[in-house]
Amino acid sequence: MDGSFPLPGQQPVLEVKDLHTVFMTDGGPIHAVDGVSFKVGPGETLGIVGESGSGKSVTALSLMRLLEEPARIVGGSITFQGRDVLAMSRSQLADWRGDRAAMVFQDPMTGLNPVIRILRQVTEHIVSHGRMPKAAAKKRGIELLRRMGVAAPERAAASFPHEFSGGMRQRVMMAIGVANDPALLIADEPTTALDVTIQAQILDLLRGLNADFGTAIVLISHDLGVIGTVCRRVAVMYAGEVVEEAITADVLSDPRHPYSWALVNAVPRLDAPTGARLTSIEGTPPDPLNPPQGCRFEPRCPFKVARCATDHPPLMDVAPGRRARCWVTADGRSLPRPTLPAAAEAEQPRMAEAPLLEARGVEKHFALPRSSFLKPPATVHAVNGVDIALHRRESLGIVGESGCGKSTLARLLTRLHEPTGGSVFFEGQDITHASAAALRGLRPRLQMVFQDPYASLNPRMTVGDALAEPLTAHGRVGSRKAANERVRELLSTVGLKPAFASRYPHEFSGGQRQRISIARALALEPSVVVADEPVSALDVNVQAQVLNLMLDLRQRLGLSYLFIAHDLAVVRAFCDRVAVMYLGRVVEEGPADDVLSRPLHPYTVALTSAIPEPGRQRVILAGEPPSTLRLPRGCAFAARCPVARAECEAPPPLAAVAPGRKVACHFPGAFAPRTATKLEIVR
Repeated sequence: MDGSFPLPGQQPVLEVKDLHTVFMTDGGPIHAVDGVSFKVGPGETLGIVGESGSGKSVTALSLMRLLEEPARIVGGSITFQGRDVLAMSRSQLADWRGDRAAMVFQDPMTGLNPVIRILRQVTEHIVSHGRMPKAAAKKRGIELLRRMGVAAPERAAASFPHEFSGGMRQRVMMAIGVANDPALLIADEPTTALDVTIQAQILDLLRGLNADFGTAIVLISHDLGVIGTVCRRVAVMYAGEVVEEAITADVLSDPRHPYSWALVNAVPRLDAPTGARLTSIEGTPPDPLNPPQGCRFEPRCPFKVARCATDHPPLMDVAPGRRARCWVTADGRSLPRPTLPAAAEAEQPRMAEAPLLEARGVEKHFALPRSSFLKPPATVHAVNGVDIALHRRESLGIVGESGCGKSTLARLLTRLHEPTGGSVFFEGQDITHASAAALRGLRPRLQMVFQDPYASLNPRMTVGDALAEPLTAHGRVGSRKAANERVRELLSTVGLKPAFASRYPHEFSGGQRQRISIARALALEPSVVVADEPVSALDVNVQAQVLNLMLDLRQRLGLSYLFIAHDLAVVRAFCDRVAVMYLGRVVEEGPADDVLSRPLHPYTVALTSAIPEPGRQRVILAGEPPSTLRLPRGCAFAARCPVARAECEAPPPLAAVAPGRKVACHFPGAFAPRTATKLEIVR
């Protein structure tokens, strides 16, 4: 069998032929989707992967006819079970959407109505399409929430979206999407902003829908690891075109387009050595108003030949069941494996010296407003007794699910929050309760890079002004000329052109904005940089560029990093040591290689197993962490732990189990996923 789908004689659920979607702008037409074609059969999952701006989401919106002016579908056809979607009237589209075809959007908070209770939102499509009366629809809605893994669905049904976590909101979106058993489900980046454990649960739900109901699924993502765990086939998009289409396993093992090659090799893996450079391709996608005459990837391609600059390649057969838009592989040859220059040896962390930044028993509690006059105010226990130390020239990773206290800990260590209890030391000085004036003298040496660079840059200030501001505020430059010279130097340091100083933040891509944020953090020559999820919102290729930049800066400038992330593979690639947090406490700590390859705490085992790598045996923990409003008396993980015993009623201390290794568990190493070929769910 050549890998084509649907099977011979089988009608596809969705067939797209030569689809063209254009945005009419003052500067001219932008061809966001330029000649895209594919088929999806019953029970098949097709992945569409590519960078931001490649046309993935516009393709999805085109399929559902959800585009508004200035976007227009100007050519091609979309056929659903033999019906012409582009010929449907508004009433026909209203009947079709949510009934036979449904879509799950990337951000569930914007996809859900904040003032309508969950159950009504789940049952709305069931009732409006006449599938069931209201009473039966309510029972169906609660059953759907239960099937999606929502704990206590009867109680959850009466909640509002803001009362749910991100993972729970995405489960609700999934329940809405499958409420009428659609033949087609389009999922647009459904796991991008989720932790690895919640991401694994959502991907498991998609696999279950595909297997149990024969639902055809189009899964859109920028992460080939996610695509590889769910999708049988993949279409890789670049600059509005499909540049490669094949069986997913074939693309992951032997990509035939240089852009697919870059995406595959830019993904960090747990089996990669710590500190190894990631494969990345510099540059950005072409100007959509003025695309290159030849191959659109040619300006960034490391394998290009002379013909690539002049002749635009069609989507050609390069092997049975495989198509690629590339002159280099048109004769069936494979692309070479990546060869990276050997990284210069970084100076080893100075572990024998006193820590540069240290927390001792740090706690942070937040009092909530009273719910009534008679009730005492509730308290959020965000950080609950953390001991941690960062040494000179070291990269320390902090990992854990959302709500575990990672970001709060970062703000405590940088004294953006004042601790409720415990102590914080920087360069041997106690800064736990330091005044604003005292902290002002320390700020230049202790800088922070935030997750969202667009939110942390002033949109009304040019990049040059944003970089010069800390220099002038701390008296580091004596004149505007000196400030401008330092700004140009900073932009060059992070790989940007000095001429960019006159531009505003909105004129840059996400990766470029993050480079600007790093440049601003470096402006005052700090000794410590606290990076809070600096690459989680970036495409994999841009993520690789930023991580390589941060590794280079560590070697050149001798920086120490406190690196916060929920992606363990990224932490493995970047950090010397790692601390795993759960419910405001550190549950495991040690060298990154040891902790992530041989985890001892059951929670760390679950985190590492949830990384979306094809072939990885997964352990999915049921439920979510306990509420931070009322902490468990014993081990905080006991309610979800597969090896919990009576001894776990007493809280385990964070104790040394080997040189450099600490674990807060009464039975370290007692749990490991069994060797199996299918998903294992631990309840």
